[in-house]
Amino acid sequence: MARITIVEDDSMMREELMDILQKEGFEVRAIADFHDIVAQIATSAPDLVILDINLPEQSGFEICKNLKLKGMGPILILTSRDKLQDELHGLHLGADDYLTKPCNRDRLLARIQNLLRRFEGQLGLIDGGSFSLDPNTFTLYKGSQSLLLSANEGKILLALVQNRPEVVSKSTLSDLLWGTDQYIDENALQVNLTRLRKTLRQLNLESQIETIRGQGYRLRG
Repeated sequence: MARITIVEDDSMMREELMDILQKEGFEVRAIADFHDIVAQIATSAPDLVILDINLPEQSGFEICKNLKLKGMGPILILTSRDKLQDELHGLHLGADDYLTKPCNRDRLLARIQNLLRRFEGQLGLIDGGSFSLDPNTFTLYKGSQSLLLSANEGKILLALVQNRPEVVSKSTLSDLLWGTDQYIDENALQVNLTRLRKTLRQLNLESQIETIRGQGYRLRG
């Protein structure tokens, strides 16, 4: 079932939303620490974000803008601000839908399902444990930091993330990089793994890739 992250500072509203969504079978996370919200959302890699506008430390508009810059979606703004200019501003910043509170339960669920259908099949951020990876751009996110990987680095890391904690064979990685599972030059793959580890070192993640002698590589955790 889809993962939904709620960003709402009203505790009663937050709990009500969690109750509604959990009863529908969604996996729900609610953010109650409003410091560095974008990083928290990126790390949890949800399928949908329900976002309030009036938040204690940062405007929901700014959060929406920053999430969209990371390629995240869908985002449903749920707010008590019912002015047309606020709705247009939110949609202009990239919000995928806009609802005002109080909101009818069935209307909310219908909008959520509609957004999930619209975005079905589009790859969002993938959870790598201590980081998230955008499989479309090969951008890696750790906390408030981000890092753009090269195409080969991204292909290797994506394969490791999607298969963790299983081992990905050398022949599988060879096929990903060069379109053949015939292992012609082991040094070529090793060079690419060395480059990836060097890149990951910038975010102290180089130890996440483990070499399994005679088999291949895997992502710890």
